[in-house]
Amino acid sequence: MGDHILVPVDGSPLSRRALEVALEEYPDAEITALHVIDPTEPGYSVAGVEFQSDVEPRHGSEQWYERAEELATDLLDELTEIEDEHDASITTEVVTGRADREIVDYADSHDVDHIIMGSHGRGGDVHLLLGSVTEAVAFRAPMRVTLIR
Repeated sequence: MGDHILVPVDGSPLSRRALEVALEEYPDAEITALHVIDPTEPGYSVAGVEFQSDVEPRHGSEQWYERAEELATDLLDELTEIEDEHDASITTEVVTGRADREIVDYADSHDVDHIIMGSHGRGGDVHLLLGSVTEAVAFRAPMRVTLIR
C-alpha cells in the first residue's frame, strides 16, 4: 500500500494549494482532506465566511454547530473540483476540536505517513513566519510535515 497523506483544509488558498500539491506529487497515495470545526475560535472555521454576531446563531449553540457543519460540507464539496481536475479520488473528514490537536490526533490514529498543509490558514497573517495551527502541527506531528506557501 502507498502513502497515506493528510491535507488539513479550511478553504484558504494555501489549503487548496496543499491539496493540489498532494494530488500532483503523490498520485498513487491515499489522500484524506480533513476539516476541523474549532469551537474555541469566534466565527466559523472556513476561510472567507464572515461571522456576523448580530445575525448568526449564538456561538457554541446547537444552531451554531449545525451552521458550522453545513459550511464544512460545502467546503468539502468544493474540493471535488480539484479532485476532478486531477482525475483522483480523495476521502473527506470533518472533526470538531482545537485544530492543531485534532490534526495531529487524526494523523496518529489513522496511520497517516505525511501531512501536507498550508503555511497559513484562514487567518493568513503574512507577517508571521507560520500560522499558529501550522506551527503546532509541524512541531507536534510524529510524521513528516510539508508546508506549502
